[in-house]
Amino acid sequence: MTREVGRSLPRLESEAKVTGRAEYIHNLTLPGMVYGKIVRSTVAHGRIRRIDASQADRLPGVVAVITAAEVARIVQDPYYGPAFHDQPVLAVDKVHYVGDPVALVVGEDRDVLEAAADLVAVEYEELPAVFDERAAAEPGAPVIHEVIRPAATFTDLKNLKPASGSNVAMAYQLRHGDLEAGFAQADYIFEDEFHSHQVTHTPLEPIVTVAEPRGDGGLDIYTSSQSPSFVRMELARLLKWPENRIRVRTAYLGGGFGAKLYMKLEPLAAVAALLLRRPVKLSLSMEEQFYTITRHGATVRLKTGVTRDGRMVARACTIWWNGGAYADIGPRVTQKSGFTAAGPYDIPHVSIDSYAVYTNLPPAGALRGFGIPQLVWAYESQADLIAHRLGIDPWEFRWKNALRPDRPHATGTLMRDAGVLEVLQELKRLMRWDEPFDRGSGTRRRGRGIAIGLKAAITPTTSVAIVNLYGDGSCAVYSSTVDMGQGSDTVLAQLAAEVLGLDAREVRIVHPDTDVTPYDMATLGSRSTYHMGNAVLRAAEEVRHQLRAIGSEIFKCRPEEVELQDGHLVAGERRVSFKEAMEWRFGMQAGNLIGVGSFTPTYKKPDPATGESEDITTFWMVGGNGAEVEVDTETGRVTVTKLVTVGDAGKALNPGLVRTQLSGAALMQLGFTLFEEMRFEDGQVVNASLADYKLLGMRDLPSSVVAEFVEVGATHGPFGAKGIGEVGSLAVSPAVANAVFDAVGVRITSLPLTPEKVLRALKEQAGEIWEEVE
Repeated sequence: MTREVGRSLPRLESEAKVTGRAEYIHNLTLPGMVYGKIVRSTVAHGRIRRIDASQADRLPGVVAVITAAEVARIVQDPYYGPAFHDQPVLAVDKVHYVGDPVALVVGEDRDVLEAAADLVAVEYEELPAVFDERAAAEPGAPVIHEVIRPAATFTDLKNLKPASGSNVAMAYQLRHGDLEAGFAQADYIFEDEFHSHQVTHTPLEPIVTVAEPRGDGGLDIYTSSQSPSFVRMELARLLKWPENRIRVRTAYLGGGFGAKLYMKLEPLAAVAALLLRRPVKLSLSMEEQFYTITRHGATVRLKTGVTRDGRMVARACTIWWNGGAYADIGPRVTQKSGFTAAGPYDIPHVSIDSYAVYTNLPPAGALRGFGIPQLVWAYESQADLIAHRLGIDPWEFRWKNALRPDRPHATGTLMRDAGVLEVLQELKRLMRWDEPFDRGSGTRRRGRGIAIGLKAAITPTTSVAIVNLYGDGSCAVYSSTVDMGQGSDTVLAQLAAEVLGLDAREVRIVHPDTDVTPYDMATLGSRSTYHMGNAVLRAAEEVRHQLRAIGSEIFKCRPEEVELQDGHLVAGERRVSFKEAMEWRFGMQAGNLIGVGSFTPTYKKPDPATGESEDITTFWMVGGNGAEVEVDTETGRVTVTKLVTVGDAGKALNPGLVRTQLSGAALMQLGFTLFEEMRFEDGQVVNASLADYKLLGMRDLPSSVVAEFVEVGATHGPFGAKGIGEVGSLAVSPAVANAVFDAVGVRITSLPLTPEKVLRALKEQAGEIWEEVE
């Protein structure tokens, strides 16, 4: 009988956080530490003709000004990236976007550094720039990178090839069935195009790294990273060192959402520290975070064939991802998210073309949802559009076309342990879909909408964990999963405690330290509960096996007769504490019982000709959203009055945390839907501050926020669990847009749903002329 699994245990770090005792790298200060300020490009695309740092060098308090020339003394080939080695530590000969790092001013006083950075004069020869993903993909567009070199780090990206002469970094294709035959069977064909915009992560703890050279010739990196194992591996490659000379440590993260994945400030901090032989701290301002990493803007074109009774029989999807100046993990988004572009639907004939495209905008990478919200925005907006045109209830249309268990997804992978039907049913119940609905009156019109999305887990990836039972019977879990507010420490402790018969509050989680904690690919993509959870489970089971062996000797019984309860070994009426068992085993309070668990799921690479694979993901994520809105027809303002989120948790290890993850993801995406938008003029971000970049505030919250889960059970998940952290974000945008259409009959095809867009659509619907005031 489970004790810890299924328990809504409050997060273990809660007290430390509310009392201010929780550790963050942002607060770290080391003896002799100096600070760095990045000098950034002021042009979107250009050749560097000259850098004059003489005035900055003369400023009191400035220790050094570092450019690519100095970087070359430490790193001969200074390019890095998880997919392509295309991003230099500092710009080499050329800049690719406004904000591209060109130089680093280092000093002891951060205020002086602001002035010093302004004194570094950089002369550019401007080159033609391109900002739109569609235009950048066209032949003849200005080429941003003359040559790109694949990183060949991850198994699923080893198919990337070197390229030149094009801004298309990767083109992924999926062919399922016979598209031409499918369209021939259709009674209606719908063609629509949808656009998603650039937004940014805005974690309240900035991206921050401290690098410290060690006396033994090694290097310590303290960084607010979601991927410490990758940072060590990639720094070792850059420096041509063995990994054991580099130690990477993290603490709690004050938010991440994908912004702190792979390499961000670590290469520059490491180079500066090695040049100066002292600790160097780099910490971005909120403004600088806008220049560092964003979410992909995307254009999605859908052509869908439907029969008279509402069956989708063919769908062609074309997606252009705006990757910005450097690929980051965009090629993985292009493939792993791209292959879900047809949605959670049983469509016999599917074609998908997905393109990762370079532009002269800030780099785009992972952000909660990993490209899926951009796709769901398109296919769920079109689903409603089709349903309305055919006179079919939107929920019924989705139910009719939904993928059933053991049916093949467009990739060829069977849909197993995916709660598409269960999520739809729960969404219908919570939205009271079959009940009468108040439509409002006068200038305040009300509507409701639903949407559902599908996401594949990033596969294959590896997680390793260690469970250590000490001589006194206490327990620790060594894991490189990063707790950034999602509650991973708590869930991993619950898993270990469940296996070992302990209270989770008694289990210590050792935070990522590459000298101490074993490898984990990264904390991303809702993978930690499933991947690291399985690793912890296996490690704890190893310790349990050892404890039972000790118990069988103490109690003179078979190992399987020994139970673990409340920190004791129990056989019938006899019981000894873990501490007593360890003393019996080692003759005193001494020794350790060590369990090591490793988890790498199965995976089959896509067929090069079709893009299909019978084993393309280790688990499917399913999330649905429903929204009720009120639209002011005089101003175009959209007020969301009710937001419903339903996710398939597999098995909720901690129901309280599952609900908060679902609602948190949904509200974050609601901000992207209604307000948040990076605005550019000639490639320059013009609203790179929280004064000008509108975030969702307390007064913007719906009066009713409902988050619930279904439990379909993941066959290979720990106790049936799977990731839930992104699920709530998948379908918010189309649910709101569908509700707006239901309220006032206008279809918005580009995000965000600002009052200006809605009012313009209302005026056009009424045949009125829309005049914009400059």
